[in-house]
Amino acid sequence: MSKYLKNLIAEGEHQTQDFKFAINDSRKIARTLAAFANTDGGRLLVGVKDNGRIAGVSSVEEYYMVEAAANMYCKPPVKFETNTIHFEGKTVLEVIVPKSVDKPHKAPTKDGSYKVYVRVNDQNILANGILIKVWARQKKKEGTLLKITQAENILLNYLSEHPTITLSGFQKIAGIKRWTAEQIIINLLVINVLSMQLTENQCTYSLKPKKSKIDSSKAL
Repeated sequence: MSKYLKNLIAEGEHQTQDFKFAINDSRKIARTLAAFANTDGGRLLVGVKDNGRIAGVSSVEEYYMVEAAANMYCKPPVKFETNTIHFEGKTVLEVIVPKSVDKPHKAPTKDGSYKVYVRVNDQNILANGILIKVWARQKKKEGTLLKITQAENILLNYLSEHPTITLSGFQKIAGIKRWTAEQIIINLLVINVLSMQLTENQCTYSLKPKKSKIDSSKAL
């Protein structure tokens, strides 16, 4: 089991893995659990510092903090499983969160309001309205009927020559209203023509490679 833990720690923090030295605030942990559930799932190692050093925890106390985070502070609640890993007299709590079919899950911000978080690299960031609308559309059984208008052609032609574009950039070059631009981008994300690159400060869109078979439900 120690080799298993060492291999995990060697990976560092990334899209599907996070380290926590200790859990002092279930609401803060809820943001990580919700972000994992809303994106690709993930693993939280409690009792491991950011630098990979094993500090260890009391697994019983930490478990109840995680349980509170998942069931009380995530809306809807987030499913999770736990394992205890013992190494050199210390205990690490492994929390595994599967990718959710019930997304979006919300978690409290620092001011107490509930927002939707997603996992991007090793950060939990706020999802934007377009991504949330894409998820809602993907849950519907009916397909998406796309009518190619001049605006769609302008967008696709632009992206065939440029790597990315923002929503406001598309709105400007197409000379259309923001709502119309949003609907076009949502349609193209749902049918897997576009991909979204979301960061803490910006959201851009690009063409997906023609041979890409990435699941559109990731929509990131």
